[in-house]
Amino acid sequence: MTATAYRQSPPVVPPAPPEKPRRRRAPLWARLSATAGAVLLVASVGGLVGGKMLISRTTATIEVKDLTGDAKKTVEEGGGATIEGPIDLLLMGVDKRASWEDDQLHADTIIILHIPASHDQAYLISVPRDTEVEVPAFPKSRYSGGKAKATEAFFHGAQNGAGMAGGAQLLAKTLKNMTGISFDGAAIINFNGFKGVIDELGGVNMCVDQQVTSKHLGLIDGKPVYLTGPSATNRPSKPVVHKVGCRQMEGWEALDYARQRYGLKNGDYDRQRHQQQLLKSMAKKASDSGVMTNPLKLSSLMKSAGSAFTLDIGDIELADFALGLKDVAANDMVLLRTNSGTFSSNGSGREEFNEISLQMFQATKKDTLAQFVLDHPEVVANEK
Repeated sequence: MTATAYRQSPPVVPPAPPEKPRRRRAPLWARLSATAGAVLLVASVGGLVGGKMLISRTTATIEVKDLTGDAKKTVEEGGGATIEGPIDLLLMGVDKRASWEDDQLHADTIIILHIPASHDQAYLISVPRDTEVEVPAFPKSRYSGGKAKATEAFFHGAQNGAGMAGGAQLLAKTLKNMTGISFDGAAIINFNGFKGVIDELGGVNMCVDQQVTSKHLGLIDGKPVYLTGPSATNRPSKPVVHKVGCRQMEGWEALDYARQRYGLKNGDYDRQRHQQQLLKSMAKKASDSGVMTNPLKLSSLMKSAGSAFTLDIGDIELADFALGLKDVAANDMVLLRTNSGTFSSNGSGREEFNEISLQMFQATKKDTLAQFVLDHPEVVANEK
């Protein structure tokens, strides 16, 4: 969606709270599922054969943990077990390979998902991985605190047995201290696990805006292999080149393209935008392909999603959560960027947020992001 389109749209005004019994938050957690593009469940379970029993079976492989810790939104901040009010979710992407332990991982992708109280939009805000942050002490991992990159906050939280949940909690707390945003929930996305999800969807449409050669994969006999690490081989490989243009991509190709940052004009900012595009494309494909109303397709997709996700959904039963879902249409996902999508150095080779970006976080916290986007169309990312 272009900046011009936003200028033509009226500001979103949150409606007055309805006079009806307070309900559980389940329908809004669907927005996390749709946006992340993997936990893509039914929009209407009336036609779903097996209902709760089927969902219980197909979601059994998805881990549910406390990922927000001290950064969880309090009742005073608008949190709780009802659907009223805005929703803020933290999405963290990790590149976990089979031989890697949790304490080796960094959060390579950091996205704040904001849903306004009007519940008619979803905003994705990427936090640059190299942003300098003040990481608080974290007894669970025996980390004493200090300055680090945002991606390293996750690493420090995962040490000494704290695992990925510890990494997520420390990153969430770090971001809360920095932006003022508390979180209703979170998800850790294993992008390698996403391959199966994308392939279950039959691939996704991606538009390559700059030709780039993969720094991660090569082709041997037409099949992708890692260039480094335990699975690397001494056999000569053909470079994987992502050429300009829009096309249907298999899981490995879409994920590899979304991981590239070297050789791109705006480096990690372009990678952030491509990862946002991938999430949106996955959600759109699931919505358009009828997955969410076909029990067999849904079951197969959810089994694939189990290897890609760790979720924080508070006190809600996962099956109940799934049964209450409503998805946000892919076209309602607005991709936003910090620092106008270009590198902003603090002099030590790390990122720092400019004033407009800091104001954007405050608008997120205050749930005035729709008006902020109208006033600052430059924060909207070009989707191609």
